[in-house]
Amino acid sequence: MYKKPQGNTASVVKKVVSKLFFLGVILFAGLIFWARQPILTAKQTAMEFSIQPGSGASSVAQQITRAGVPLHPLLFTLMVRASLQSSQLKAGSYALQPGITPWQLMGQLTRGEYAQESLVVIEGWRFSQMRAAIAAHSGLKHDTAGMSDQEILKQIYLANSSSDIDYSAKAAEGLFFPDTFLFAKGSSDLQIYQQSHAALLKRLHAAWSKRDPSLPYKTPYEALIMASIIEKETGQASERPMIAAVFINRLKKGMLLQTDPTVIYGMGEHYQGNIRKRDLLTDTPHNTYTRVGLPPTPIALPGQASLDAAFNPAKTDALYFVARGDGTSQFSSNLNDHNRAVNRFQRGG
Repeated sequence: MYKKPQGNTASVVKKVVSKLFFLGVILFAGLIFWARQPILTAKQTAMEFSIQPGSGASSVAQQITRAGVPLHPLLFTLMVRASLQSSQLKAGSYALQPGITPWQLMGQLTRGEYAQESLVVIEGWRFSQMRAAIAAHSGLKHDTAGMSDQEILKQIYLANSSSDIDYSAKAAEGLFFPDTFLFAKGSSDLQIYQQSHAALLKRLHAAWSKRDPSLPYKTPYEALIMASIIEKETGQASERPMIAAVFINRLKKGMLLQTDPTVIYGMGEHYQGNIRKRDLLTDTPHNTYTRVGLPPTPIALPGQASLDAAFNPAKTDALYFVARGDGTSQFSSNLNDHNRAVNRFQRGG
């Protein structure tokens, strides 16, 4: 029987293995080269895509390409698997910027660097204005659509039951901190409410823990009400401590606060841009011309400066102030001086 020389077989196998290894090196080098090339050129615009939960490398590649991204799905899948990153890819919405390479894209997906959206909540807004802005934002998932204000508060309180105050039993007005909020596209709108409320509580309770005991607030909530009045009374940051001092001095003396923004808030939809004398005399829970003390709820979303002023009023005996007409106010410590200021600045006397 003829036997093929063993040396020839070993030589053939060695050559095949050598060629396969060489081919593998070339393919690997090609994959590395491809992984470092920009997916989008500098002249192209950013592209958005979403990854569904539970997606593996191949599925992720397909979802990206279906969104129109010019990415080679097979090469991307091979790169992810060779990097042992398949289980690290995170679901969410992403934005692919020009110049990003497949390797950098994989890093974004494993780190969960989602496409970020932003929402600005303005100081002095009412809660209804905040709700309208959130409802109009196309980047949010509107889970609170159809919920009442109280239902939103209850959802927030359930998520933060460690709070020492059950704010879900109160009105929503004033219980949210105005700020710029960043979030991943497609996030629940409840996330914004939760972040804003948590930010407000953190600032309010920090100020409360360091408060001057002579301040006439029985609870942090009363200080929050005062901050909201300060927020609506002036747009001049430098005047907020003086405005706060006037109202605090009046509270201590048992005087009516007599602040127009509370009247406007109490009028609700009846307010048409100006306050008449009969509006000042028409009693509502928020009318500080007819009721002594603070109104029952905040009248707006106060910012940090107004919170600071409520806890750190100026040292003054002023009890009155009137607008000068240039955005600033004239402060007085007695009624005679105040009447003269009113005659000068409001009546041109």
